[in-house]
Amino acid sequence: MTSQNSSTVGSSHDRKSQLKAFDDTKAGVKGLVDAGICKIPDIFIHNQSQIMKEISTSSNQKCSIPVINLEEVGTERGEIVAKIGDACRKWGFFQVVNHGIAVSLLEEMINGIRKFHEEDNEVKKNLYSRDRTKRKVYYNSNFDLYSESACNWRDTLNCFMAPTVPRPEELPSVCRDVMLSYSKEISRLAKEIFELVSEALGLKPEYLKEIGCHNGLFMLGHYYPACPEPELTLGASSHSDSSFLTLLLQDQIGGLQVLYKNQWVDVTPILGALVINVGDLLQLVSNDKLTSCQHRVISKNEGPRISVTCFFRPNSPLEDTSRIYGPIKELVSEENPPIYRETNVKDYLVHYYEKGHDGISALQYLKI
Repeated sequence: MTSQNSSTVGSSHDRKSQLKAFDDTKAGVKGLVDAGICKIPDIFIHNQSQIMKEISTSSNQKCSIPVINLEEVGTERGEIVAKIGDACRKWGFFQVVNHGIAVSLLEEMINGIRKFHEEDNEVKKNLYSRDRTKRKVYYNSNFDLYSESACNWRDTLNCFMAPTVPRPEELPSVCRDVMLSYSKEISRLAKEIFELVSEALGLKPEYLKEIGCHNGLFMLGHYYPACPEPELTLGASSHSDSSFLTLLLQDQIGGLQVLYKNQWVDVTPILGALVINVGDLLQLVSNDKLTSCQHRVISKNEGPRISVTCFFRPNSPLEDTSRIYGPIKELVSEENPPIYRETNVKDYLVHYYEKGHDGISALQYLKI
């Protein structure tokens, strides 16, 4: 099927009917795989010429995102701050090792998310929802199902874990304990990363935390089933994150790619490592000194791939998101004037979710 044909199969009404039929199953992409499909539905087919062009550019990679050893913070803090600053400016991405979270907990977290997604669908249906305004914990497939031009090959467990922790009964019993343990540990690590990033910006260590960058934690447990036609779709379309910082735990299958100098570069899994990346809101307050980079997940015929994404930002609409954010005063001058207008997180997130993942920064509308 050509990209031209795939993008014009059926009418708009047919597509809406297909989307609704998929959504109504409440079984997600995993439900399709469990049904034994050999060809993916039309609603999942992306622009083929673009996917193949982009994949071919990443085939001969000679570079990789920086890997930073946090064990050296105690003895070489200045050097680690410099490395993090360099990574955040050039890549917007880096991996950390020796970060203080036990490998056993990381593995337990991955297994917990796998167990949830592989539960009987009648159990999962109780959490299925597209209304993120009324629940702290919910499950669905493709948050932008009805607005994107093509669906992604992925299901997600969504959890608002901070500043208000969900009641235990709100969390899935199969992964409840590990989610609570992991959220405490990842929040501790995020505080340390925020301090190091603050210093990299020439600010006092507590600065980013004091302006509320660490206040909220939105945890996403992604499940990317093996795909029968991985060359036709994506696990996650090209996008930048809506956070200040994102801390990602991924399994060993791989598939995450970051756009660096117009080339897709694999973020190779490292056992025990965590991936850190700059989000749009940190690029905003740093006045473009730090980079919120486009990234994506390619589909594979092996799997499932499991990842746990932790967005650190005030969480709308369940928490107060009225605080105004703009370029930090200490980082602007006559020579470096503000690049962005001020906004609050609520308004920014409304725009972010309406725009969807189209490979274009959601910050464009705020540029002065």
